[in-house]
Amino acid sequence: MSQEGYEKLVAELRRLESVERPAASAAIAEARDKGDLSENSEYEAAKEAQAHLESKINRLKMTIAEAKIVDTSRLSADCVQILSTVEMTNLTTGAKMTYTIVSENEADLRSGKISIKTPIAQGLLNKKVGDEVVITIPRGTIHLRIDKISVG
Repeated sequence: MSQEGYEKLVAELRRLESVERPAASAAIAEARDKGDLSENSEYEAAKEAQAHLESKINRLKMTIAEAKIVDTSRLSADCVQILSTVEMTNLTTGAKMTYTIVSENEADLRSGKISIKTPIAQGLLNKKVGDEVVITIPRGTIHLRIDKISVG
């Protein structure tokens, strides 16, 4: 993953631990103060929310622990790889598109960042400028030509 993606995950973990966790504990304490716990749906909901939060924190910690930060200065624009920005043309429609291939955690289609695990990214990996590829996607197949590859 990119250094930027890693830093976003660390910031999200800090926020969950320093803001969300205390808020969840406060919600449990407030619900507990409302009386009989056996019939207190607010208490049960607060406990369930806290369990989901702890699960999310643990998943984030695992992702951060296993993260491998890619040194973009060592990447080449010779062929498509993770952190490559690929400009391409859909040869069927003539539409131009640009995607950056990122780790699953950094994927954000609105920003043009697609996960390396998507069919399009998989079909583009190790291809060069000028290559034409046919990629099977859920809606059928697309025929793309790689026009430009850049890094960073």
